Amino acid sequence: MSKVEPEVRDVEAGEPPRGGGPRRIPGLVPVAESRLTAEVGPRADLPGRIALQGPPALPVPTQDGGTGPVSAFLRMLGSELSLTFRRPRNLAMLAVLAVVPVILGVVLRLMGDDLADGPGGLIQQVTGNGFFLSFISLSALVPLLMPVAVAVVAADSVAGEASAGTLRYLLAAPAGRTRLLAVKYVNAVLFCLAVASAVSLAALVTGLILFPAGPVTLLSGVAIPLGDALLRMLIVIGYVTAGMAALAAVALALSTLTEAPIGAIAATVVLVISTQVLRVIPQLDVVQPYLLPNWWGDFDAVLRDPIAFDDLSSGLLAFGAYILLFGSLAWARFTSKDITS
Repeated sequence: MSKVEPEVRDVEAGEPPRGGGPRRIPGLVPVAESRLTAEVGPRADLPGRIALQGPPALPVPTQDGGTGPVSAFLRMLGSELSLTFRRPRNLAMLAVLAVVPVILGVVLRLMGDDLADGPGGLIQQVTGNGFFLSFISLSALVPLLMPVAVAVVAADSVAGEASAGTLRYLLAAPAGRTRLLAVKYVNAVLFCLAVASAVSLAALVTGLILFPAGPVTLLSGVAIPLGDALLRMLIVIGYVTAGMAALAAVALALSTLTEAPIGAIAATVVLVISTQVLRVIPQLDVVQPYLLPNWWGDFDAVLRDPIAFDDLSSGLLAFGAYILLFGSLAWARFTSKDITS
């Protein structure tokens, strides 16, 4: 042991061992090359020494490669839209809403003379030009039936996931609560657009088949070409979509307050009916500007020449205020609540 210990100290100190020949420390076997050094190789800046480097780092995917926040948002939105528009319940609601203009058109065709004294003279306009059937249909569906369809989808978005026990699994993915809530709301807005487009398109096709078509005489007495009238119809679809999107924000906020989707849907529908009742009470005229349904019917501003953009702007500002207010409430609640299901 007295001969080995000095040799060990000499090797550790970097001095050559005694005796001129290579000596080995008992229990250690010199290895010329390890698997790591064989794969990586020596570093050029450190000649004569072995570089202990790890394996090369994997390339970080970029947004162009489809892993950015925008791509992730679009993938989530595509999945949400697929679920929404493949659901038999939602397809049935769209079909029912699209059938209503057809029924109205047939009734007006068979009983147009007896119903010619309708409100605002719109029924007379329909019998003279099928283009106005779209306005009649929207005027009949916007107050209640379209809000019910929107409430079913928007109020079920978060509460439905919680009721099914899938909400916590959605949040387990690195998506974030804010992004998930934004996807749910954009999905509801696109459903609002689908509802408004389905009703308008069904009414337009039915009106052009059952009634005469040609230049459209507006409520102000000015006649415009049918092509210009169709462009105005696009404005109507956008305005109605914005109004339903404001209701979707309300329904989404209610959806974050409960795990029972039927409760959120019922609360939204009751809220719509209650505000509609408040609108017809003369003593409550002071609160009417603050009621959401009060602005839904202002799309008739496009039937004037020139278009009453002031009325449309006021309605859009009201819709934006509702979206901002109830969207903030939904975000504050959803990002702070405990997800247990």
